[in-house]
Amino acid sequence: MAFTAFSTGAKAVEQAPRKRGWVALLLLAPGIAYMLLFFVAPFIQLAITSLQAPAESGGIGQYVAAMQFSNYWAALQEYWPQLLRSFVYALTATIIGLLISYPLAYLIGVKVRHRPMMQGILLILVVAPFFISFLLRTLAWKSILPSDLIGTHFSVIFGLVYNFIPFMVLPMFASLQALDLRLIEAGSDLYASPVTVFRKVTLPLSMPGVVSGTLLSFIPMSGDYVNASREFLGGTGTTMIGNVIESNFLQTQNYPMAATLSIILMVIILVIVATYVRKSGAEDLL
Repeated sequence: MAFTAFSTGAKAVEQAPRKRGWVALLLLAPGIAYMLLFFVAPFIQLAITSLQAPAESGGIGQYVAAMQFSNYWAALQEYWPQLLRSFVYALTATIIGLLISYPLAYLIGVKVRHRPMMQGILLILVVAPFFISFLLRTLAWKSILPSDLIGTHFSVIFGLVYNFIPFMVLPMFASLQALDLRLIEAGSDLYASPVTVFRKVTLPLSMPGVVSGTLLSFIPMSGDYVNASREFLGGTGTTMIGNVIESNFLQTQNYPMAATLSIILMVIILVIVATYVRKSGAEDLL
């Protein structure tokens, strides 16, 4: 009996992981289906489109299936200035946004932590722009800024910083809100200067929020096409790669070129993000 019971128990132990595996797969099924339907399938379609060749009829928007890898080289040759400008704008706006966002997040998450009403008001002020349309906010700044600034590098970078700063403040606030203030007090008790306490305690513990916030801002900034558009804050010399993709898709109907530029943009962003996350020591985000 004892051996039988032991044998039955062993089978139960062997079957338990299988059951857990099926349950886990069942729970993951909606997420997997979502990824396949809304990410993998569109990406495959985009990759197929990027290799298409013009149809023999020569009509606008007429393309046939092909393996024309030269589309990628042609895209890089023709649009590398816009590609480079997009990342320069995004990097500049991210750095400026970081310099503004970190002190603001520190104020909300640390300095006014013991004043809930004030903390709530400040958080509402940060989130409030989300209640207004992205396009309307950008268009409003076109009326507010002096006309001689519209269409310049300044106006486009200003628009990027303004529109994406809440994406940077909120993750930093979440990290600083979880910061144990006793660690800061302990640093002061050990006669460390405020700069040393910030460098050794506050900044390292808030790095996950800094990394998340900069990524959440930099990625959409790189592909943004609203701020640099001539209808909003941009001009002829501020075209970003998002404007080129939008123009090829909707105006000239050069679908292979637009798809090729989209994939190039995606690959460059992935390389930059992976390098940044690895250098910052936040590999868990990958």
